[in-house]
Amino acid sequence: MTTLGIYEKALPKNISWKERFVTTKKLGFDFIEMSIDETDDRLKRLDWADETCLQMVADMYETGVSIYSICLSAHRRYPFGSKDAQKREMALHIMEKAIDLAHKLGVRNIQLAGYDVYYENKSIATRNYFIENLKVATEMAARKEMTLSIEIMDDPFINSITKFLKIKEQVRSPWLQVYPDLGNLSAWPENDVAFELEKGMAHISAIHLKDTLAVTDDFAGKFKGVDFGAGCVDFNGCLATLKRLGYAGPFLIEMWSEVSQTPEVEIAKAKDFLLPILKEEGFDVGLQHSRFKKESISSKLSLT
Repeated sequence: MTTLGIYEKALPKNISWKERFVTTKKLGFDFIEMSIDETDDRLKRLDWADETCLQMVADMYETGVSIYSICLSAHRRYPFGSKDAQKREMALHIMEKAIDLAHKLGVRNIQLAGYDVYYENKSIATRNYFIENLKVATEMAARKEMTLSIEIMDDPFINSITKFLKIKEQVRSPWLQVYPDLGNLSAWPENDVAFELEKGMAHISAIHLKDTLAVTDDFAGKFKGVDFGAGCVDFNGCLATLKRLGYAGPFLIEMWSEVSQTPEVEIAKAKDFLLPILKEEGFDVGLQHSRFKKESISSKLSLT
């Protein structure tokens, strides 16, 4: 059975984490992807006290909903590839804290944005710094058996699995993988999407489901806020390819409806579009937590 999750930024913003877990379960999802973005508010999560983390874990056990992954987009503000040494130092500090937080919460996968830099001009130097610091980050992750997964981006630096694999050749670690966003992957006209999935299959840790508008000679593309079915993504084709390749990992619906007046309606609309396609292409989506009952181990065993 395939696990299906929802991005934290699809859910109402000003609710507690327990309410997020309850809402996630009510809406028919197995897990949440947490956001630690470049805003001061979400960066503060990196300093959560142990008591806060313990309560989060208790709430996850109580509701049956987990945080499978963290979207660590804070590196847009403090990038690995920055020419500013203080920003590079902060990038590694953020990385170390994110790994520690994920470890405490039982999260197994941290998604990294595939940017060398975001607000600075790119150069060979920014690429070199990015690779050097990614090596350090991967060594940090290895010590906690944490997977770091680079997202295929809305940015030319890593906008294909092919480009990720070029980086992977230089950072040879099982703890560095790729997290394709089907929308971002499809938006770049130079990408042969099926071939990209085939080429990277051995390194895919999870899949983002999102629609986009394609990049053209006179249009920069649109990578957020595109209604499912209104963009360029061939969901049937992508999912059929993943099924043929034997993909069995999680899918994550990525949306930004946290400030909407009707986020649950928007999420339901997205599910109504995606679930029939997932089923049609052979992915049996259902709540994993609903399969387990709160029974003791001894009640399951025949002891002699």
